[in-house]
Order: sequence, then structure tokens, then C-alpha cells
Amino acid sequence: MGGDFFFRLPSLGLLKVAALTPPDWHLTIIDEKVETLDLNAEADLVGITAMTTTVTHGYALADHFRRRGIAVVMGGMHVSQLPEEALQHCDAVVVGEAENLWSAVLADFEQRRLRRLYGHENGLPALDSLPLPDWTLYRPKKYLPVHFVETTRGCPLDCEFCSVTNAFGGSYRNRPVEQVLAELSGLRRFEGFLTLKDIVFFVDDNIVGNRAYARELFARLADLKIRWFGQASVNIANDPQVLQLCQKSGCAGIFIGFESLSTKTLAEMGKRVNRPQNYLELVKRIHDHGIGIDGSFVFGFDTDDDGVFDRTLEFTLRAKLEVAYFSILTPYPGTRLYNRLAADDRILTRDWTLYDANHVVYRPRPFTPDRLLDGYYATLRSFYACGSILKRLWGSRSYKNFFYPMNFGFQQSVRKLYRAYEQGTLRIPTSAPGSRSDLASLSEPG
Repeated sequence: MGGDFFFRLPSLGLLKVAALTPPDWHLTIIDEKVETLDLNAEADLVGITAMTTTVTHGYALADHFRRRGIAVVMGGMHVSQLPEEALQHCDAVVVGEAENLWSAVLADFEQRRLRRLYGHENGLPALDSLPLPDWTLYRPKKYLPVHFVETTRGCPLDCEFCSVTNAFGGSYRNRPVEQVLAELSGLRRFEGFLTLKDIVFFVDDNIVGNRAYARELFARLADLKIRWFGQASVNIANDPQVLQLCQKSGCAGIFIGFESLSTKTLAEMGKRVNRPQNYLELVKRIHDHGIGIDGSFVFGFDTDDDGVFDRTLEFTLRAKLEVAYFSILTPYPGTRLYNRLAADDRILTRDWTLYDANHVVYRPRPFTPDRLLDGYYATLRSFYACGSILKRLWGSRSYKNFFYPMNFGFQQSVRKLYRAYEQGTLRIPTSAPGSRSDLASLSEPG
């Protein structure tokens, strides 16, 4: 959902890899979200990263460059979980985080001894000496004017459908506050897009996971006079001091994974810290501090029923959430959900292009795949209708110059998705086909 909006956002991961690259290498970043790749470009080494839904195209690109005699290295969360699949298309796979690995890849390549797999054998890297990303590399690109900054990695919650704990560890690793502030102070803003030019997005999965660290960070952010958006657990509302510091530090909004209104569903997925009976009160506390909320909800759990769509929509309107991100439960490789559904023979397709949370790629239990798809799109369309947007944002104390453009941007994306839904192109045969054998055309978008 909201693909057009999100796909115009810059990739922090590519900048981090660039920052790890020695200065004697000539480096070019191509992001097919916003620019065209020259398939005839000259290179000694090509690095490719892709999400699950775009990895098939990534494999096609890897095959293309290898046919030209150019070595290819792949990384990212999907290939880290399925390295043997990726190695059918590339020369080497970086499993996990690039720190402590990328320099070894380049050194081995120069010595003509490139290994097939590079992984963290001695534990995950510390975050106390990360090189600062060079945002000038993105200056010519047509991204939305939002900068991404990382303060924390890892999450102990280990929700069944989420790959974060598997990829980044089950505990929080924090960057030193001074280094985060140095990075923020050095940011060079893009040209303005409405009034979004001052927005910084903290990419941490839970920026308040370490409360003492969050208090120190927020207190120091106030001096920078920025607007920021981040992700946090709903329990942020249980700490009045943290909420006050958030408000003073320039927090425009928080992405919160509510996931479900059912206690049973939350227990099944492993997110017991969420208590739906308290959601409305917690939302009010956050709103009282002028902070907007982007709430995340997932449809299709085994414990759902046919009323889940109406109940969720009613809650989002009653709570006056500034934004809601609805998704269809998707079993990404590496998650406990994928392993469980695969063991139960409930995966309908392994065509990774369909793993975008807009398709039903597994066999749900509470209703048919078509009913899940229908309910999802009805909820999505209702939430982003003009009347809903005005009702939710009218009288809000949150940063309207951020949330109005976001809502209407999502609305345009929803309309495109709904047209595809009406045409039936989002429905998947229930005969459980295997992996897609034909790779994506090199002319399709990445």
C-alpha cells in the first residue's frame, strides 16, 4: 500500500555500503525506483540489493551482468535468508549487515579470490564507529526530501511474521548519541517539497526500545530544531517523560505496529506487549502531545474472522489516526510464519514479485483468499476516501503539512491498486504453483 509514495524514498542501505567503500574505488549508485539503469554500463564489480518483491528482477540483472563477464555480489534481507537461491544468479552473497564484511568482499575481489558467502561468524557488528553516509550522492535523484538516520538495530519481540529479529538480532544495539547528532548536523537538505524538507525519518524498529537512550537522544534533538518521524511500540504512551521529550524534540509522528485489535491474535503472533483494550487511551495521550500516528494493521491471521475489516476500520476512524498502513499477512522467507506455513503446505506461490503485502500468497484459514483480498481493499479504500481524510485530520494538533500530503499521496496509490484489484490482476490461483520459472523482463521497473 502506498507504493508510489514509499518508492520515492531514498535508500539508506545503499549509502551505508557506499560509506564502507574505500576511497580508491570509483562508485556509482543506481536506484531504479527513480532512474534508469544503463544495462551496457562498464563496471568491474556490480552489487545488487533488493526487497523480496523486487528480487526476481534483481536476479535478472545479476544474470545479465554476469553474461557480460562482470562479477556480481548480492545482499539484503531476502538473499540473506535464501543465499543458495541467490547464488544461482550471482558470484557472492553478503549475509546480514554489510559492516565488517564489505571491505573483505572488495579485498578478495581485488585478489581474485571472491568467496561465495560472507557472513558474521563472530556476532553482529557494534554500531559505535559507523562511517557517516554521504547524502550528496543522492542530490541529483528525484527522491522525496526525507533523510533517513539510524540510531538502533535489533528487536527482542520476534513477532512471527516479522524478519527484523532474525536479521538484526534479538536485542537493541544503539549508536552513540554524539555520532547520531553529528550525522544530523551534517545533513544537507534536498530542495523543498511543500514543507517536508525538514523531515528526518529514524529507521529504527523501536526508537524507544532503550528508554534511557531515547531520553538522552530526544533531549539533545531539541537543539537541532528539526521535524522527525520514527517507529515505536505503542508503550511509548506509558512514559510521560518520553512523550514530553518527543514533543520538545520535534517529533511530527510515530509509526506504531498495532497489528490487530484481538488479544488472541497478538498472543499468537508473539506481540503480547500490545493490549488492544488500552489502544484508544494510548492514542489520545500521544495526540495530546501534538504527535501524529501512522498505525499498522495486518489482515489474515488464523485467529481473524470476517468482521476484522469493519472492526479495524471503525477503530482507525474513532481514534482519528493520521495515517494507517494496512497489509495482507505475507510469509517472508526467514520468518517463523514462512516456516510454519511452508510446513503446513499453505504457501500458494513462491513468485516473489507477489510478496508485496497486497496479494494473498498463502492459504488463509478464517476465509477464502478472495474474501481476504476483498476485505483488505474495501478497508483500504474507505480509510483513504476524501471524507475519511478530512474527518481524521480536521482539528488535529499534529503536523498537518506532513500528514495531508501523505494521505493524498497514499490515496493516489490506493486508487491505482484498486483498479488492478477490480481487473482481477491481484488474485492468485489457489492451485499452489511453484516458484516462477521465468525471470522478470529487464525492461520492467526494479
